[in-house]
Amino acid sequence: MMQLSDGIIYYPSYFQRNEQEKLLEEVRSVVSQAPLYVPAMPKTGKPMSVRMTNCGTLGWVTDRDRGYRYQHEHPVTGRPWPAIPAVLLDLWHSIAGYEKPPEACLINFYADDARMGLHQDKDEQDLDAPVLSVSLGNSCLFRIGGTQRSSPTSSIKLASGDVIVLGGAGRLCFHGVDRIYPATSNLLKNGGRINLTLRRVT
Repeated sequence: MMQLSDGIIYYPSYFQRNEQEKLLEEVRSVVSQAPLYVPAMPKTGKPMSVRMTNCGTLGWVTDRDRGYRYQHEHPVTGRPWPAIPAVLLDLWHSIAGYEKPPEACLINFYADDARMGLHQDKDEQDLDAPVLSVSLGNSCLFRIGGTQRSSPTSSIKLASGDVIVLGGAGRLCFHGVDRIYPATSNLLKNGGRINLTLRRVT
């Protein structure tokens, strides 16, 4: 465990290889019920470079007309999101330090050429709860700043099985993924990276 800054805690290699494989099977089960789709940016409708889905009672979505929000159903299938796997609920209870359980787990799939610009996670009503992030697959360059977009940033290379918690003063820090490092993991047969983000919403 490493304290990167106030409220941001890094757990390198939290999940060992066999645990990653089991977690990946859980993710595949979720995706079989709630398929990955390409979200769109608000107003412009520009497609994001990641594909995504969710599990939990709520899921984070975005599109051109209605923007960023949480909703109870998959925007393509119209079906409720699958339940959050028990292993992720156990993770939350072990390290989140927050009594209420997560309501949403956003699943982002990054192809090797995908990235995510600097952003804050602030669409939740409960900003006291941390955001908990799990990496699976190829490593990425994860950039973290302050609570202003203009704040200085630093970067860390996240590998498969790593976990980061953004809580406390770091809960609203800007963060993003600058690049994916191809062929740094063989967990995903066709490459890429999966990011699981657990959130309390209400």
